[in-house]
Amino acid sequence: AFFIEECIASVSAQTYENFEHIIIDDGSNDGTTDLVKQLAKNDERIRLIELGNNAGAAIARNKGIAEAKGRFIAFLDSDDLWVPEKLQKQVAFMTENEIAFCYANYIVIDEKGAFVERRTVSSKLNYVDILKSCQIGCLTAIYDAKLLGKIYMPEIKKRQDFGLWLKILKKTEYGYGINEELSKYRIRAGSLSSNKISAALHQWKMLYEYEKIGFVKSSFYFSLYAFAAIRRRLVRSLKK
Repeated sequence: AFFIEECIASVSAQTYENFEHIIIDDGSNDGTTDLVKQLAKNDERIRLIELGNNAGAAIARNKGIAEAKGRFIAFLDSDDLWVPEKLQKQVAFMTENEIAFCYANYIVIDEKGAFVERRTVSSKLNYVDILKSCQIGCLTAIYDAKLLGKIYMPEIKKRQDFGLWLKILKKTEYGYGINEELSKYRIRAGSLSSNKISAALHQWKMLYEYEKIGFVKSSFYFSLYAFAAIRRRLVRSLKK
């Protein structure tokens, strides 16, 4: 509830206005639903769906995908933000170039909204590229359901967004990046993505158990993932 109002405001403020904003409440108990219902009174594009018991990020996101009526599917967690031109720039880029999967640079912020670092992405990525290093932030990704059909996240506790990108890149050769910072990713203590050991275990499971690429290849790609994570941490420490 502490972050949801700013998050929703960043969506409502989009310069591209033809969207539906489906908010999935995954069993919150901190007054979030009451706040969302109040905000929905001022923006008819907001639609709240309550899951009741906590089902996890994958099921919550997949419920949003299932309910979506639009051509383009985008994601945003409740503590993250979009810049006002996010949708407009990405939808224009995708429609003008017949692109099925798009992502962009983003900024990392802390709990108070202060700048931490920039995350940049490659101009295009294929399936093998993201096995080596998944640069794609979930809050920046958009896929075209008209071109690809609806594709759902694997129902696992973590790294389900990575699993979705792998599924998408089996159906289209490349995803394409925009070299602009179009979103803000918030790092929070205690969040699902903050536990690095657990995230690493789920990365291994995604490679070995879900993608089934074999032990040797899984080990190779996992070592690249670990190296990239260590390098980011070292770079961040040096900047302080």
